Amino acid sequence: MKLKSKLQLLVCMSLFMIWPCASFADEPLFKVDPSTNNGEKWRIGYYEGGAYINYQKQLTETVKGLMQLGWLETAELPKQSGESTDTLWAWLSTEAKSDYVQFVADAHYSAFWENDKRGKIEDKIVFRLNNDKDIDLMIGMGTWAGKGLANYRHRTNTLVFSTSNPISSGIIKSVEDSGFDHVHVRVDPKRNERQLMVFHEMIGFQKLGVVYEDSLAGRSYAAIETIETLAETHDFKIARCHTKSDISDKELAEKGVIKCFKELVKNADAIYVTQQGGVNSRSIPALVEIANEHKIPTFSQSGAREVNYGVLASLSRAGYKYVGRFHAETIAKVFNGAQPNQLNQLYEEPPKIALNLKTAEIIGFDPPIVLMGATDEFFEDIYSN
Repeated sequence: MKLKSKLQLLVCMSLFMIWPCASFADEPLFKVDPSTNNGEKWRIGYYEGGAYINYQKQLTETVKGLMQLGWLETAELPKQSGESTDTLWAWLSTEAKSDYVQFVADAHYSAFWENDKRGKIEDKIVFRLNNDKDIDLMIGMGTWAGKGLANYRHRTNTLVFSTSNPISSGIIKSVEDSGFDHVHVRVDPKRNERQLMVFHEMIGFQKLGVVYEDSLAGRSYAAIETIETLAETHDFKIARCHTKSDISDKELAEKGVIKCFKELVKNADAIYVTQQGGVNSRSIPALVEIANEHKIPTFSQSGAREVNYGVLASLSRAGYKYVGRFHAETIAKVFNGAQPNQLNQLYEEPPKIALNLKTAEIIGFDPPIVLMGATDEFFEDIYSN
């Protein structure tokens, strides 16, 4: 089958799904209308492994979703710098107006990517949930938070956001069942597969470069099991390079990824830019320069933001708008009486292709017409900080 017809089929099957997806048909009906906790505000807490831009974006869009549903008064959110959620949480706890929910000022927890602090912080949170009982719902952001809160050490309703693969990382039992009545974890088990299939049909690579931390979490972030499965079925090899991801020393993490890119461009004909601590707005320009200099096509696991910085392509997340709405509705349903594990965890985002035309020009990639027709976000230049 020719590239054009194969990619066209992929677009039809994978990219333009009806939203919300059909898998939600069996979910019990729960209201999303604003309601109080017997006349009191529902109190929300938050825990993350550390600062990460995807966490900031997902929390931001969840707040906007709550505004759309009427749980918060509509207001302009504060300008945020860096990758932290601190500024947003401070605003939510002091400035946001609501008759229904309260973002508790001292219930914003972060491990700052310091593994030795992680257990102590989680013990502190669990003690508070079991003894103070002053939090009605916890948001666990990312794999570290999911591992720390998705258990029966406590019974507080917990929603886990932004995990690359919560099944392979051991957070939940399956798509259908988190394994805990009080825990809900959003999951899209085919997202990375869709990305890699599209990338393979675009480029036809024979050896895919991947940088990741060689740990359970690191392999989960990078979707290594999915890559290995597709390598067998689509007859390509994997060029691996290991680095450190979930560490407090971001400079070290960034240098590790840059070093790996310099190695991979020598023996890979494409690179999958995975989500990890060393890939961020500071390091991406260097990564793009290395890949483009060697005319190596790149694909972002994270989304369009990295395409804006010069990564060739991605399946973007529509600015996280839809996933934020999904999280907001899940929160609303829980506050209206749903047990978290009663609600569907499967959510396949309505994806859009993002393409950087400047990078395509630099590396000599001529996008087929069908790809151009399936692309919703074009970047005509490479953004620099």
